[in-house]
Amino acid sequence: QQLPHLEPYGNPQYFVYVIAATLPIFIGLFFKKRFAWYEVLVSLFFIVTMLTGGKTNQIAALGIYLIWQILLVLLYKQYRKVRDGKWIFYLVSLLSLLPIIFVKVQPAINGTQSLLGFVGISYLTFRSVGIIIELRDGVIKELKLWEYLRFLLFMPTFSSGPIDRFKRFNEDYKAIPERDELMNMLEQAVKYIMLGFLYKFVLAQIFGSMLLPSLKAQALAQGGIFNLPTLGVMYVFGFDLFFDFAGYSLMAVGSSNILGIQTPMNFNKPFLSIDIKDFWTRWHITLSTWLRDFVFSRVLMQVIRKKWFKNRLHNAAYAYMVNMLVMGFWHGISVSYIAYGFYHGILMSGFEIYQKKSTFYKKHKNKTWYKLISWFVTMNLVMVGFFIFSGEPYKIMMAI
Repeated sequence: QQLPHLEPYGNPQYFVYVIAATLPIFIGLFFKKRFAWYEVLVSLFFIVTMLTGGKTNQIAALGIYLIWQILLVLLYKQYRKVRDGKWIFYLVSLLSLLPIIFVKVQPAINGTQSLLGFVGISYLTFRSVGIIIELRDGVIKELKLWEYLRFLLFMPTFSSGPIDRFKRFNEDYKAIPERDELMNMLEQAVKYIMLGFLYKFVLAQIFGSMLLPSLKAQALAQGGIFNLPTLGVMYVFGFDLFFDFAGYSLMAVGSSNILGIQTPMNFNKPFLSIDIKDFWTRWHITLSTWLRDFVFSRVLMQVIRKKWFKNRLHNAAYAYMVNMLVMGFWHGISVSYIAYGFYHGILMSGFEIYQKKSTFYKKHKNKTWYKLISWFVTMNLVMVGFFIFSGEPYKIMMAI
């Protein structure tokens, strides 16, 4: 009970510990040295104390998970040296996904949290499965246990991303920045962390704590989906979600910079998107690119190879639906999350067909007036998606 159980980037006090723990690492980098053992101890300290609060069930779940993933990855790495069976690859991938499947499915079945659950399991699974896929693809040629654990347990992005790739991360880790570059990274780190503070502790608080509760109460009191308070809930929740998550991501990237790692950015002005495809290149970028590379492209190649559909647009539409449904299920086994994935699958599939078939789009897509209208429509469609994601429509309908 005396351990400092602080939500990562959710409490200003967290940064007191971050600065105190990472300052020796930054000084070492300044003199072209990495203190590998110290970095591991720092990561373990933050994971075991602050993320789990020292709870033995959480620590045990993390330990079991790590042993499971290590065995799978190392055994598959040895297998790949002699054979390349696709069914073994599918089996290993499924086994790697089993812990998170249990964690997501159990609450939906009996309403209790899985004993295998711990903070960060979703993002660790992305990293583990990504490594298995890239081992099969030949992107990763060598993989040492030490490197694997270092990548998996990287403290700044452990609990909620951004989602990095092993090869990029490992190359970044080994290439210690020169002093000028390191000081530029520190300057960026300060900028990202301060902007993250503004997003998460000011703007997200305004939308999420000051505006949203009263709007929810008014929406429930009035009943029905089509009224001004409900519309307010939709937009305010969307902005709250963005500023909270984007703020966290900025602070995670800033903390990574202090450790000499340039973690990929997760957001790029998503509310300036002019169509739904553009939105998914700007929103939760590391998730959307992971899904694009490891789900969408592979499903698309499979349906083309198997000739499931005669029309190539149908191939793409099917791949988009699968891709977005995977995204929905990854968030959780609930009506809201699955509906959110299905909704975006419809949007992506529909826009793909519209883009390729519409002469109106081809004729006007580069005109300013069309871009403005397209932006307005896209932002409203995105906000409807966030509203579905929030679960509020279900709560309002149940209250009627």
